[in-house]
Amino acid sequence: MINVKAFALTCGIFWAACLALIAFLTLKTGMGLSFVNMVSEVYLGYGPTPVGALVGVVWGFLDGLVCGAIFAWLYNKLAA
Repeated sequence: MINVKAFALTCGIFWAACLALIAFLTLKTGMGLSFVNMVSEVYLGYGPTPVGALVGVVWGFLDGLVCGAIFAWLYNKLAA
């Protein structure tokens, strides 16, 4: 059994950190701009700026939290 709360928090934190890292990498080097542009189509306000990275952290945490919780819940149901 997967602990749904722990897995959801892990997914939320990991995805938020990934989005922030990619936004700052794009801001500093220009690399990853196509990924940032693609993700910004879904996460409104996300972009290669400090404010855009913060918006991405919020969106990423919420999305990762929900998706992680659904995944863990479904896994537990199917594994039982």
